[in-house]
Amino acid sequence: MLITVMRSKLHRITVTEADLNYVGSISLDPDLLEAAGIVEGEKVQIVNLNNGERIETYTIIGERGTGQVCLNGPAARRCQPGDVIIVIAYGMMTVEEAQNFSPIVIFPDTKTNKLFK
Repeated sequence: MLITVMRSKLHRITVTEADLNYVGSISLDPDLLEAAGIVEGEKVQIVNLNNGERIETYTIIGERGTGQVCLNGPAARRCQPGDVIIVIAYGMMTVEEAQNFSPIVIFPDTKTNKLFK
């Protein structure tokens, strides 16, 4: 049997933009995506710490080195610039695999969304 577990997350990043008229998704700085091991087009859950909303969308590549976190399309109604969010990616594995699995958890600077070095 396979179970769904948290594979990686970007913890407490700040929304920089919201574009209601874009086709959909969340645009993220590729520095953030790469650090968390999240790929373009991957389904993610977004948890908004400001309003408690939880939504699912997919990732697209944003502008590198900018700290960009842009909610696009309908998701722009759920997250506004300045909101602090958590982006979570999940994976499926056996119970045995999950017992020995360690997720990737990234804690960028909440003000700039830049990675600490």
